[in-house]
Amino acid sequence: MLRLLTIEFHKLRYSKSAKILVTTYFVLITFIALIASIEFKFGGVELRVADQGIFNFPYIWHFNSYIAATLKLFLAIVIVSMMSNEYTNRTLKQNLIDGLSKKEFILSKFLTVTSFALLSTVFLFIVSMILGLSFSDYTEVSIIFSDLEYLLGYFIKLTGFFAFCMFLGVLVKRSAFALGFLFIWWILESIAFGVMKYRLFRDSDTAENIAQFFPLESMSLLVKEPFTRLNVVQSAATQLGSEMTKDYAIHWYQLLVVGVWIAIFVYLSYALLKKRDL
Repeated sequence: MLRLLTIEFHKLRYSKSAKILVTTYFVLITFIALIASIEFKFGGVELRVADQGIFNFPYIWHFNSYIAATLKLFLAIVIVSMMSNEYTNRTLKQNLIDGLSKKEFILSKFLTVTSFALLSTVFLFIVSMILGLSFSDYTEVSIIFSDLEYLLGYFIKLTGFFAFCMFLGVLVKRSAFALGFLFIWWILESIAFGVMKYRLFRDSDTAENIAQFFPLESMSLLVKEPFTRLNVVQSAATQLGSEMTKDYAIHWYQLLVVGVWIAIFVYLSYALLKKRDL
């Protein structure tokens, strides 16, 4: 496995665009810290975002995981480009000539995908820990290390999304078209959900129950939006006479669904490559 990873990172090391995108991604994650300096006026009162509890343990694990996940497209571009460059530069054919099997080739790509997700998760943990220790009102060890399942959800979410991008890269061969296909797939999922929600299964949860098995939707459900968890939002909702009962937890079956999609995308990538005459 180490040999396969070495081969892939050797390729990425000489890709200027990949280095720029990866660096941009990690720099943007660190920019989460800038949210702490944002101030705004509400009803004549000056409020600082950091004072609203977004960096409190354990809420910070949820908040930062959600924000960082929205930036995943930067690494997705790297992965799609990584696959398309194999065809453009004919390195795929050369690797096979040099003795690398198609199974090992796909495994090397998946290991790279997993490495990106793991590195991003570790980096997010470090950034969140620094911000939490700097701004959190609660610094007890038991509180600091609670809700870490959001980092697990973030890792699985990224791995699933990157595995999907890897499959699209193998399927389409061109990075621009692969990213376009990704966008089209997202639109199709949205349309399918809308049809079920407002046409086929009105006044029921059937549409949500079915949509949770869609690839992109299942990934998005792993780390739900955290903003309505804030005390200021909950208090405002209570004063308006409404109550928020949203489930923010990460459930084992949600991780399982995304895990199944990861296995499917990896297998389809291998099956597709195996059938092709390179």
